[in-house]
Amino acid sequence: MLKKMLKSYDYSLIIVMVLLSLFGLVMVYSASMVWAVQRYGLPSDFFYQRQKMFLIGAFIVFLCAALFPYKMMKSNKILGFIVVMSLFGLMSLFVFGHIAGNAQSWFKIGGLSLQPSEFTKIAVIIYLSAVYAKKQSYINEFNKGVVPPLVYIVLVCILVVIQPDFGTALIIFLIAAAIILSSGMNWKNISKLIMIGILVASPVVLVMKDDLFTKEQRERFEAVKNPFKDEQNTGFQLTNSLLAIGSGGINGLGLGKSIQKLGYLPESHTDFIMAVIAEELGVWGVSFVILSLGYIVLRGIYIALKCRDPFGSLLAIGISSMIGIQSFINLGGISGLIPLTGVPLPFISYGGSSLLQLSIAMGILVNVSMFVNYEEKYKKNNEKKIVA
Repeated sequence: MLKKMLKSYDYSLIIVMVLLSLFGLVMVYSASMVWAVQRYGLPSDFFYQRQKMFLIGAFIVFLCAALFPYKMMKSNKILGFIVVMSLFGLMSLFVFGHIAGNAQSWFKIGGLSLQPSEFTKIAVIIYLSAVYAKKQSYINEFNKGVVPPLVYIVLVCILVVIQPDFGTALIIFLIAAAIILSSGMNWKNISKLIMIGILVASPVVLVMKDDLFTKEQRERFEAVKNPFKDEQNTGFQLTNSLLAIGSGGINGLGLGKSIQKLGYLPESHTDFIMAVIAEELGVWGVSFVILSLGYIVLRGIYIALKCRDPFGSLLAIGISSMIGIQSFINLGGISGLIPLTGVPLPFISYGGSSLLQLSIAMGILVNVSMFVNYEEKYKKNNEKKIVA
């Protein structure tokens, strides 16, 4: 049985994830070597060495998640633990959190930083997928089947927004929306949710319109309209990102030869790493990243469609939507399509919390795929033998 299960794993997903992560490791070194010395007075390979350590830890976490049967996660004890720990982590930030980039979003543990909101994304996916899978028999009863799980989502989004971290809150909201739309709920109830959301949000926005966004966030909205209008201040990040992207052309300037990373492009190894990839490796480098991320997203949707278990199907939808949404927000921000939000590019940007959370998510997705393939390959064969 173990041999059959190992044969059923989706190794294409694993290979793409590993290639993306290793590619990201190389690009973190290229994008951060000047920044580490100039900004922090650290060795040029400081961020590379840290990312390598994160990558080793992430692979171990991925293996654990890939081997852990996903169906066990919908037990009430595990769900209760996930909900309590995610809320506790977010609320503890306001007492013990470390402020960086005008947001109190991190715990500082020794020389490491941990961002609870990253792990809350996967907590939301597991919780919503499990609850709506259990409610399939009465999914269209609004008060009993639709509303109760949303209390947790609203509370999570509020706690993330007041850090303030609108980028992560938006991702969590959109992940929840993707799972709800895929849960089997009828359009009458979905329309009710939309109307309630508008009725609740509108007065809040009107009353708090001056306090809802920080000065820096309002400037980001203005910068999208015309970043070159004030390129030394509000448009500084986006202007240099666009210059990096435009300089790369088809083939790029060559690995390690970016000009914008020489102090012109802030956070070149985190939020703006794709701009460095575009400048150094051109269209080829950008295409590799986008096609690889696209493959993971589409493969996740394919797994969801094949899975006959509602819980597994919703997990796959949640994970693939998370990676797709986060990729779009990052790429849209650095290209001026949408305002900058400080969202990392999955598997590529520097950061331990993001990499660990994505590894857990990919481990779960691979586990769901394994059960789908196992049932398809071996259970059907056994049924045919019994019939014969």
